[in-house]
Parts: sequence; C-alpha cells; structure tokens
Amino acid sequence: MTEKGSNPGTDRPTVLVCDDERHIVRLIQVNLERLGYNVIAAYDGREALEKLRTEKPVLVMLDVMMPHVDGYEVLRSIRKNPETARLPVIMLTVQAQEGDETVGLELGADMYMTKPFNPQDLRRFLEQ
Repeated sequence: MTEKGSNPGTDRPTVLVCDDERHIVRLIQVNLERLGYNVIAAYDGREALEKLRTEKPVLVMLDVMMPHVDGYEVLRSIRKNPETARLPVIMLTVQAQEGDETVGLELGADMYMTKPFNPQDLRRFLEQ
C-alpha cells in the first residue's frame, strides 16, 4: 500500500474505517495500528463522506449497512470524484451472499471481506 496520504503531524499512512459498530472499528484500528497505520473512524456513511473531504487516507474500509448513507453509496461517491476515484476501498460487511459481493465489486471495491474478518487477509492486502 502506498504511503501517499497521511495525517498532518504523523508520517504514518492514514486509513479511514467506516462502520456503525464501534467495536468493529476498534478491532480494525488495533490491527492497522500494529501494521504502522494511522486510523480515522467514521460511524455512518455521511460522516465517512465528510472525512473524505478533509482527510487524505490511503485506504477506505466501508461497512455496507450503515445509517444515513450506506457503504455502496459512499463507494459510488468515491469512484465519481476524480480526487478519490483511484482510492483503494475494502467493503467489510456481514452480508455474505454472493450477490452482495458482486454489487460491491461492480461498484469498484478492491476487496470484499465478511465479518468476522481474518486480520491476516487484511495484512496481505495492505502488503501488496
């Protein structure tokens, strides 16, 4: 994962994690921080879109089912914006049906992980 985006005041690359379940955000945060990433959190899709305007993450992890704006709509917005169109996005959700994964990938997700996720899968993706 390239280190082109980082938070001011730190040289660590930043990942935006968006999930309405705070314990999931914390679990992801712990794993990413161990790998040397800075994590910013959003707890619904609207907040994720706001943070995308102010932060420069190198990766976005999105839950699908969230209040206000779902993960698919956030992904659509990311792909439509020239500034974020190439930003890697991992969809992270309990939706394990094949159709859900297909929708996420067709919208431009780079990876689709189901909860509970394997931290090693995340590590492998980040080490690409």
